[in-house]
Amino acid sequence: MMERKHRELLPGIQLTAVQTNKFKTCLLAMTFLQPLSTETAAMNALLPAVLRRGTRQHPDMETMSAALDELYGGVIEPTVRKKGETQCIGFVGSFLDDVYLPEEFNVLESAAKIMGEILLEPVGEPGTFEESYLESERANQINRIRSRINDKQQYATYRLISQMCSGEAYGVDKLGEEAEVAAITGEGLWQRYEALLQTAPIELYYCGSAPVERVEAAMKTALSGLPQGMRKCVIGREENPPCQAPRFFGDSMDVSQGKLSMGFRLDSPCTEPKAAASLLMFNAIFGGSTNSKLFMNVRERLSLCYYANSMADKQKGIVFVSSGVDFNQYEQARDEILAQLDDCRKGKIEVVELESARRYVVNNLRTTVDAQGRLEDYWLGQATSNREDAPDVLEQAVEEVTLEEVKKVAQRLWLDSVYFLQGKEGADL
Repeated sequence: MMERKHRELLPGIQLTAVQTNKFKTCLLAMTFLQPLSTETAAMNALLPAVLRRGTRQHPDMETMSAALDELYGGVIEPTVRKKGETQCIGFVGSFLDDVYLPEEFNVLESAAKIMGEILLEPVGEPGTFEESYLESERANQINRIRSRINDKQQYATYRLISQMCSGEAYGVDKLGEEAEVAAITGEGLWQRYEALLQTAPIELYYCGSAPVERVEAAMKTALSGLPQGMRKCVIGREENPPCQAPRFFGDSMDVSQGKLSMGFRLDSPCTEPKAAASLLMFNAIFGGSTNSKLFMNVRERLSLCYYANSMADKQKGIVFVSSGVDFNQYEQARDEILAQLDDCRKGKIEVVELESARRYVVNNLRTTVDAQGRLEDYWLGQATSNREDAPDVLEQAVEEVTLEEVKKVAQRLWLDSVYFLQGKEGADL
């Protein structure tokens, strides 16, 4: 049994509390929301890592770990996520649920207090961060950015998005770019920190056995030192540009397998349950499952790809296809992927395909409520979409999706961009 309650703690500060005895741990999250922007993405992403290094009471990782160990091995980690055109930065903590402890122990309040300290009491004098922490985390973030290229499949998708959505907020990476990170100064980061504390909307999340009133009191106490500024809503959507001729991009590297990525746009986002369910069903049929058309036909039957799958972003209204191909089969693979999309547009979908996709999507939604991390991520996505539909509402909508509705999603998609990562002697685009 799960009971979710949503409350506004303070202006611009929202609390989502899920009360349940299903888990032995409780999850506590604090997330700041910001519009994705090239000017601020790198600094926003760096802040949680720097803040997590220590507080005035626990000035280093050793003392911080000791404090968390006293909470029966609790964990607090910095997080940076991208939801549509919103950058989500903050902290997620996991702790033993109080229901499994003696009555005199109140882990929830202690955990909230430490999370508040991490946010509001950084090491160093006011106006500056500990320089060694800043330098270390700046280097870590640069290394994470550089490591994109190590996974060629993910790198190809990153390159597709950055070029396909160039000039759009969606094209900004959640970590920023290397040059932007390298240019961050202590003074500049502190100014960004103060701006976030005063103006950024905050999403608080709790999942555990405690009643919402207790969670609310614990978080209010933990954030009592937070400046009371004007927290502006950041939820907004850039319209997808009108349909245009497909654009082609590519890079050459010393790789043995080509990476073909294709980006398709819809005319609008799909965050309302019926629209989201139709998009999820289309994606599962097209390339989002092991029984999909891309997997069964492009990969298995025709052997044109080493892998072929699709991913849908309902908040932006975009579908991405990712595949690994031999250099000399680039055109055949690209054309066959488009042919499978065309079959979806024409409604050439067998009943077994439709029902297999339905079971796949429904099972994914059901497993969401079985994992605290996935459930928190789901509700964060709903917050950044200005929606409050629970997973079971979306599940019911999926159960009602018809073949005609899947067909209409496919008909609304158009090919925007194609990216091909080829070898030094690969095929020309």
